[in-house]
Amino acid sequence: MNEPTTPAESLNLTLVRDHTVYACVMGSRAFGLATEASDTDRRGVYLAPTQLFWRFEKPPTHVEGPREEEFSWELERLCELALRANPNVLECLHSPLVERLTPVGEELLSLRGAFLSRRVHASFTRYAAAQHHRLTSGIRTRGTPRWKPAMHLLRLMLSCRDMLRTGRLTIDATEHRDRLLAVKHGELTWPETDAWMARLAEECDAALSTTPLAAEPDRARIEDFLIRTRRSSAHA
Repeated sequence: MNEPTTPAESLNLTLVRDHTVYACVMGSRAFGLATEASDTDRRGVYLAPTQLFWRFEKPPTHVEGPREEEFSWELERLCELALRANPNVLECLHSPLVERLTPVGEELLSLRGAFLSRRVHASFTRYAAAQHHRLTSGIRTRGTPRWKPAMHLLRLMLSCRDMLRTGRLTIDATEHRDRLLAVKHGELTWPETDAWMARLAEECDAALSTTPLAAEPDRARIEDFLIRTRRSSAHA
């Protein structure tokens, strides 16, 4: 880890080091798809002290680092993205590999269900369609698929389908590990992989019609949490 050389870098380090309320491991290790070569991807949420918002220059909405493969969101920014059903953020809140958890972080995790709504269908499938377009464009350019992104796209679609069916988000893909790793290693053909993606897209659409998820997330509940947390920070 490099020492900060600017005031902004020093602030970023302080926010992550001293104000993180929730930190976890994501990526293949959280999805049950890790191999010996897998990196350790870390994600976190920090609560910027309320006093920092009283200045003209506001605190950062996110920070990269300070460790390799580490990324953190400011609490309000994370809530905004989660209310929009951002796949990366929602999955971060459901990691089974928690490394740090404060009382504020515990309350955040207790609200995970309040972020979930039928919006996940549009958000997850839109993200999947964009990733699929990149994959097919890459095949035209290079002649072969990028198998690791293909595996993670399938995992995301499985997660979306099951969330729509059950109303709960589970990111552990151990049940599908063997077949997903077969995709990663290029042991399935692209037509077989693409057909699996198409089938999952159809199953996501079908699940939307009977999903137990609410039409909209519970924005009022999340906003109440954010206001109380900001107020407590101001008085600390």
